[in-house]
Amino acid sequence: MSDNPAFADIKTKIDANPVMLFMKGTPQFPQCGFSAAVVQMLDYLGVDYGTENVLASDELRQNIKDFSNWPTVPQLYVKGEFVGGSDIVREMFENGELRTFFENKGVPVAA
Repeated sequence: MSDNPAFADIKTKIDANPVMLFMKGTPQFPQCGFSAAVVQMLDYLGVDYGTENVLASDELRQNIKDFSNWPTVPQLYVKGEFVGGSDIVREMFENGELRTFFENKGVPVAA
């Protein structure tokens, strides 16, 4: 993994943002329903997060999948830890686990 400069760039972005979302599009203009859903959940919880639009680069779109060994986008990272994709984040949100997860990681959430 360390030989790949794209992986180093991905890791730098993950390390620079306590909550980092690799998504299709931007939070203001998501380019797929799954990315839009994760943005809505993060916004609802009032979490500050960074994003990277994987549609901006074919290389990034493939490298993020290889980096995480996860076949789909969006991908959510919290404090450097890969949380999962849209289905996992949605399940955690719906059962209240996502809020608790953020709180346990020291990530501020809305009241």
